[in-house]
Amino acid sequence: MCHLTAQALAPMDTSEHFTVLKLLGEGSYGKVMLAVHRKRGTPMALKFFPRESTSLFSFLREYNLSLTFCTHPSLTRALGIAYSTPSHYVFAQQASLFGDLFDVILPEVGMEEDVCQRVVSQLCGALSHLHSLGFVHRDLKPENVFLCDSACRWVKLGDFGMARGTRVPEVWYSSPYCPPEAELARGNEDMWVSVAPGVDSWALGILTYAMLTGSHPWAETASDCRSYLKYQEWFDRARGPDDELDVWRPPVAPQFACFTPLACSFFLSLLDPRPQLRGRPEDGLSYLGGDWLMERERARLEEERKKSRGKGAIKNMKEMEGRGER
Repeated sequence: MCHLTAQALAPMDTSEHFTVLKLLGEGSYGKVMLAVHRKRGTPMALKFFPRESTSLFSFLREYNLSLTFCTHPSLTRALGIAYSTPSHYVFAQQASLFGDLFDVILPEVGMEEDVCQRVVSQLCGALSHLHSLGFVHRDLKPENVFLCDSACRWVKLGDFGMARGTRVPEVWYSSPYCPPEAELARGNEDMWVSVAPGVDSWALGILTYAMLTGSHPWAETASDCRSYLKYQEWFDRARGPDDELDVWRPPVAPQFACFTPLACSFFLSLLDPRPQLRGRPEDGLSYLGGDWLMERERARLEEERKKSRGKGAIKNMKEMEGRGER
């Protein structure tokens, strides 16, 4: 598919065919711009990859994956427009006009529990679809979950630059989203592994924690991270003698004390340090619908949200008064 697409990739001037409106996001890959097609009047996102740092094959691989395989409603799909400029490779994809999940997770507060479960439900379906086709996303995080409305009733997982279905060099990076099995590659760049869906399961568990609390359970998934070591100890105690999840029993890891037994079972399934026993994203669907936060924690977070909204309203009023004075 990449070789066929390469033959049809034509040079094109962006400004001749699109009205570029604003920057939607940028990162190590390049940038994404909101644009409107001049003839069709269709809003879309243009993803720009610098040619000096992007191989043609990696660009076409992400484009073809998004175009052909991302048919699930919660996956961002390419629109069949790909071209090159003197400085960039570019393809068009569906535009999500309400930012990304990172924008709506309040630090140390998170988001409403029902909204969180709504997002988790959609991501479970999106990841399950990718896995059924033999792909693993490998880069699930708030910045890659895009919003189609302000209430997260429709979200789309995007950025498939890391998605793979075969063996890849293992990479460890300092982040709670990095699964524990990757630590074997810490300082060893020549280690190759077969990609496994459990990588996405781990990231989904961490992302859910971030949505509920506005923080992470530990700084990094590493054997020298004290908070993660405490979690490992707690995890071992929470398992029954036959290596099955038994009853919920104390002591609970401090990071998880605010969650109900239902939510803790959800996290135990996805955040299993043993990748071969880790739950699948679709398994998370069975934990939806019930309470995930303890009542006292829910009340505390609601109070914090009220304070945040109050501070935001005061800030907006001051900005409006400032504009009026000018």
